[in-house]
Amino acid sequence: MTVSQSAPSLSTTIAGISLETCIYNASGPLCATEEELDVIGKSAAGAILSKSATLEYREGNPQPRYYETSWGSINSMGLPNEGFEYYANYAPKAAAHGKPYIISVSGMGYDDNTKMIEALADNENVAAIELNLSCPNIPGKPQAGYDFEQSRTLLEKVFEVVRLPLGVKLPPYFDIPHFEMMADVLNSFPISFATCINSIGNGLVIDTEKECVVIRPKQGFGGIGGDFAKPTALANVRKFYTLLKDDVDIIGVGGIKNGMDAFEHILCGAGALQIGTQFMREGADCFARIANELQDIMRQKGYSSIDEFKGKLKDMGE
Repeated sequence: MTVSQSAPSLSTTIAGISLETCIYNASGPLCATEEELDVIGKSAAGAILSKSATLEYREGNPQPRYYETSWGSINSMGLPNEGFEYYANYAPKAAAHGKPYIISVSGMGYDDNTKMIEALADNENVAAIELNLSCPNIPGKPQAGYDFEQSRTLLEKVFEVVRLPLGVKLPPYFDIPHFEMMADVLNSFPISFATCINSIGNGLVIDTEKECVVIRPKQGFGGIGGDFAKPTALANVRKFYTLLKDDVDIIGVGGIKNGMDAFEHILCGAGALQIGTQFMREGADCFARIANELQDIMRQKGYSSIDEFKGKLKDMGE
């Protein structure tokens, strides 16, 4: 994205990696194939984030598995992806786009995760790894992020082999003790960033004309994204910004469809933003549009960089 000298800066640093703009794609929508990743690379996105990779190719859950509503989306994708080697082999091509390439990893067990992460140790074209602790749509598989001891054990194994900056993608938390319990786990390791949040698991959307659920997998249960997810996403961004160590960057995702949504996430503490449902709906043009809208808001408020208001959310009465 070309920004004039007078325009507010959207540049940021995540895990020690410089991004020209703080806005890029969430792992999930439109990032599974080389063609889709190239579209992100050619867009105004600040980074390229891969689909969450499993060790082997996965077809995912049966169709239809994604449905859009006026307020957002519901999905039960089941981690469809081309397999880890596909995304690792794409890294040199990603580098040609001149922006950081981040690989999302979501193994089906401890060994899968450590194998993938260890294999990336010497890949100079991969900037960071996002370890997905939060896929809610694998039948029979609980989210690791809701089992604090399982998360701790996984991170212990991962940090024995990782050589690149590594962050975690978290599920949404709703109870204050659960925020604190996960923060205690994460603060025990040298994680570089925390991505808050994945979709809100196990919602249900109904087609009242057909008197039927709108997606096929899991009897219609799926992850909720878009507008309805934003208040929960903001709460998670804010809470982990206050609970995690100062050197852990927070990446906000959930309900960002315009510049004001982006502004709210940064005000809560996000140093970078990922776009999911809106990217699926609008395509890669959303990155430039949201960036321009955010810059307009910053201009009106007199901010020249996101650091000037990041995490500066006030309590009432301040």
